[in-house]
Amino acid sequence: MKLEGQKGSQSLGSAAWGPLRLHSDGSLHVASGHGKHTDAAMEGRLFSVCNQTVVATSAALTTTWTGLGIANPSTSGKNVIIHEFAWALRKKPDGESSIGLMESATVSTFADSLTAICAKNGAGTSGVYADAAATIETPILTRIYQSFGESENWIHSPIGRIDLNGSIVLPPGRCLTTYSSKAFAECQFHFVWEEVDV
Repeated sequence: MKLEGQKGSQSLGSAAWGPLRLHSDGSLHVASGHGKHTDAAMEGRLFSVCNQTVVATSAALTTTWTGLGIANPSTSGKNVIIHEFAWALRKKPDGESSIGLMESATVSTFADSLTAICAKNGAGTSGVYADAAATIETPILTRIYQSFGESENWIHSPIGRIDLNGSIVLPPGRCLTTYSSKAFAECQFHFVWEEVDV
């Protein structure tokens, strides 16, 4: 009996049969020994972006948004799978606020002012636009992660990271942006995502 394999990720439905999965060197892919995003990184599908300097955030669900956002153009032909989100506050909040994520349908005003980096040593090009400010449609708050105030909790929680495990998927024509219920003066954010064919 001859066994054959297929390099790279496969798209199989529930209870479907498929070939054994192989790495690019022909070795058999097994669940142990690699991180959960290693294949996406090695195949040039994993990207990240970060504010290169601190940014002031917009407050609440506004259409004149600032922070960090990624937009999947309507012509990309890709689904954008969000794996990670992180934030760092450089100054103590002036009052109570929270950090989260919001979505919108308008991506045309994203200027692509920030460069997305391919996890495979910069060897790939992302189809996603990344920006620190844009005019967007009225956004919808989709996640809340942490609250901040002027009390002692600031000492313990100025930095946070969330493993989203692919639980947010942006189809073509959608954007994901940072959210703060009150404006913060100096923040930095990052996203990690995977791009797969629709």
